[in-house]
Amino acid sequence: MPARVHAIIVARPGSSARAQLLRTLEALRSQTAPVEAVTLVVCGDAASARTSEAVAQTVEGIVEARHSTSFAEAVELARPRVAENSAVWLLSHDTAPHPRALERLVGMLERSPSAAIAAPKLVATDNDREIVSLGVSMTSLGRSVELSAGELDQGQHDGLDEALAADIRGMLIRSEVRDALRPDPALAGADEGLDLGVRARLGGGRVVLAPTARISVSPDGPASLPRGRSRRAYVIRLAQLHRRLAYAPAIAVPLHWIALLPLALWRSIAHLVGKRPEEVFPEFGAAVVAMLRFGALARSRAAIRSFRTSSWASISPLRVTGSQLRRRLDDGHGSEGGAVSELHFFGGGGAWAVLAALAVSVASFTSLLAWPSLGGGALLPLRQTVAGLWQDAVWGVRGLGLDVVGPADPFAGVVAVLGSLWPGSPSFALVLLWVLALPLAVLGGWFAATRVTDRAGLRIFAGVGWALAPTFLTALVDGRPTGVLVHLLLPWLFHAAVVAHRSWGAAGAASLVFAAVAACSPSLVPALLVLWVVGLGITLGTAQFRGAVRLLWTPIPALVLFAPLAYAHLVDGSLVALLADPGAIWAGPQAAADAAGRLALATGYPTADAAGWAAFQIAPLGAWAAVFSAPLALLALGAAVAPRWRAGITLLVISLAGFATAFLAVGVTVSFAQGTPVAIWPGAGLSLAWIGIVGGAVVTLDTAVTLPRLRTAVTGIAAIALVVGAVPALTALHLDASALRNGPNSTLPAYVAAQASGDQPISTLVLTPQNDGGLAAEVVWGASETLGAQTTILSTAEQPRGTDIAALSVDLLSARDFDAPGELAAHGISYVLVAQVPGDEADQARSMRTSAITAIDQRAGFVHAGTTDRGVLWRVDTDIAAPATLTNAQEHQARLVVTLQLIFLFAALLLALPTRASRRAARAQSRIVGRAPEEPLVLPRHREELAEASIVEPGGVDELAEAAIVGETPADALEEAVAPDGETSRNDVESRGEAVDAPTGDAAVDDDAADSSGDPETEEKQR
Repeated sequence: MPARVHAIIVARPGSSARAQLLRTLEALRSQTAPVEAVTLVVCGDAASARTSEAVAQTVEGIVEARHSTSFAEAVELARPRVAENSAVWLLSHDTAPHPRALERLVGMLERSPSAAIAAPKLVATDNDREIVSLGVSMTSLGRSVELSAGELDQGQHDGLDEALAADIRGMLIRSEVRDALRPDPALAGADEGLDLGVRARLGGGRVVLAPTARISVSPDGPASLPRGRSRRAYVIRLAQLHRRLAYAPAIAVPLHWIALLPLALWRSIAHLVGKRPEEVFPEFGAAVVAMLRFGALARSRAAIRSFRTSSWASISPLRVTGSQLRRRLDDGHGSEGGAVSELHFFGGGGAWAVLAALAVSVASFTSLLAWPSLGGGALLPLRQTVAGLWQDAVWGVRGLGLDVVGPADPFAGVVAVLGSLWPGSPSFALVLLWVLALPLAVLGGWFAATRVTDRAGLRIFAGVGWALAPTFLTALVDGRPTGVLVHLLLPWLFHAAVVAHRSWGAAGAASLVFAAVAACSPSLVPALLVLWVVGLGITLGTAQFRGAVRLLWTPIPALVLFAPLAYAHLVDGSLVALLADPGAIWAGPQAAADAAGRLALATGYPTADAAGWAAFQIAPLGAWAAVFSAPLALLALGAAVAPRWRAGITLLVISLAGFATAFLAVGVTVSFAQGTPVAIWPGAGLSLAWIGIVGGAVVTLDTAVTLPRLRTAVTGIAAIALVVGAVPALTALHLDASALRNGPNSTLPAYVAAQASGDQPISTLVLTPQNDGGLAAEVVWGASETLGAQTTILSTAEQPRGTDIAALSVDLLSARDFDAPGELAAHGISYVLVAQVPGDEADQARSMRTSAITAIDQRAGFVHAGTTDRGVLWRVDTDIAAPATLTNAQEHQARLVVTLQLIFLFAALLLALPTRASRRAARAQSRIVGRAPEEPLVLPRHREELAEASIVEPGGVDELAEAAIVGETPADALEEAVAPDGETSRNDVESRGEAVDAPTGDAAVDDDAADSSGDPETEEKQR
């Protein structure tokens, strides 16, 4: 038994800390076994402590330290004041020992001569029935594990009398070993108690637990972990890495040191998958600091050597095994049952609606099934190889023009992803897209409706209404791939974005879809950013600061993708060109910026022909085609006065943003198609507006129309109107009223396509006489002009980019002393094609084409390769120079741009990947956004281990690597590293046990885990 007990109290300044300190001092005076002396260490200004009468009556001395002094450093400052043969009791200003705490701690040391440390049971100050800590252990590879924390104290652990270590708060260290067992300042405030326990065990001592000795603690004291998640993650990881280097055999230390940064990279990926992005930077920070602290590492290893008398095998029986860790982290917690019901995609008729839409699509586009590729409108073939697709999607030499180097349009990345889905013949992917467009639209609309209603019939109505949108049908009939893709992506953006504030998984998915939508239609970005700012304001207004941080991530990947292109346009002095439509620029039919055009836009039609109704000879139907959208529009307006008017007004704001975008787009001309100005396609804005219209109609039907029969009748009328309005578009291909054609595999003659098969670097100068007397010139690299090779830095250019093709073409046709073959060959041009203007050729164009053919025929060095259906072709009969390559500076720039873009996209993808923890969290909240709760559901408080666990628990990845270094059994290491999922415990509503909205919707799209509702054990835990 220790002759004397000397208490060391570490305190911080401040009014709250002073009140807690007075409470602690009062608790010391009330001990049944009083302490002999008390030393107070104040980390900051100690003036108030010196003038306090309660402090003067209790403490024997006050030590003033810097504010940044850690708990371990403060204890070291007080050690010279501890008398010989005195045990040391470590306390902080927030620890209040219960009256018999010291008596029972001293009694444990008296009954256990081999014990070096006695540790109490720590309980919460505001609830002394909640266990904060009782015993600490670690895995076979060093990760700290709380044996009991965050549990209701029912005496279930009072039989536990020994552990590997304990929390440092309240530790009583035997006088004989107090000089050897000093808290290590290098641990930065984490795992200090664990380190003391390990060193005590290596010195032949033990850590005994005194569960009946209770000490109340608060979570904000000097010995507590930081409250901020990033700072907390940093100190925990730094302590873990430092202990790993300090405990490892000397021969393994260099291997551990080398592995720190690679492990940090790998663990960062695990953090993103586990929806913990705030721990990525602390991970790297801890790794770098651990690598550079050679002096601290040497001191820690020396302290262990000086006291060590036992082998590391003495610690093994007290470690936590992998199976024990899994049971500890995945003991149910009552949340697997879920707060919401299943999705009911099949049982609710969603699958049948998608199959019906597929049947309609096959009937409407039957001939497409026999076409190898699509043509007409703004459609072009794709590259013949997947490598060629991705080459067009990165920064470098562009596939059009001469010596044009710069960023690719983000849309080229979307094309590359689409073409990679059918790698054998990428162009066929567009055929599949057109055939599957209708069912995919129904699917997207159905899932978007799950955020608005849980009625199966209304979800089907929303899916059908979204698929029959006039702007979508027009894009299908006219051959506009960007319009089709935007319409297919927008419902998924809505589905993820409206809950992006809830979880990192939804925020990651929303950021990816946001980037894809922006890539397909940059003109939508201003409207989407306005809606993003509105959502951010609502989130901040409701004090959901962590949700606001998630929302901040949503547009970042898109901004990173567009940054190089924005810089290129800024250098050219035309930043507004960033809004240009990507892909092939086609001067097709669309609403004009006049009264008639804007009236068409106001009624939901992007063209003046009202989705094909103008072609019908029935005048009244053609003139009043807008009435087919009228029932849906009226229902949408009713959402503003429906019971869920907040959701209704929000959807109407989305609709207003879409209409504003469409109205502004038709008046903006930044692109050119062979010299002809082309306004921005307004259909993308109308697609955004259609989300608000369909969503508002569903809100009205769901909440305002309460009579079931009336709701069915009104829904049927609106659906029938949409179906009738879609008839001309769905029959356009059969009536030859569509721009779609059996597209060729190449836009160049077959001879050139054969020579350039496999995306060989062969270039062709294409000259196209125009009906207005002009001449369009472009250089095409490879076997064809492709969709992914299109770039807005050329389609919006008002000045020549790269080599001036126009001047080269004029000299070819007119300058007699011009060495045309040599000049073309020097630029890598192998062929010259004089093409015919599409459609009806005017006399001026015909005359110029004849003159061009004659001029080239009269030049030496050109071999006539034949007259084809694409035009007249010549081969340059001389040695062709190799195509231009990037300079060293350009290669470095390309690598930097591509690397940064891939990092952000990869991070967004990892965040979007669903895990069991993210599915559990999604089930804890209603899918329906904006609906008032029916009854509260109180979720249980999770333990801290569960808070840090995900697909790969925080210590798992690098423990696998360490197993390889120190020779541990791989199977054991893997068993420990692969931990069950968990959701952040002290995060959002689950950690605080607050009441949240009652489960009224279905589970999210990725929430198909089994429902454990009704499980007696789960219900007991919830109670």
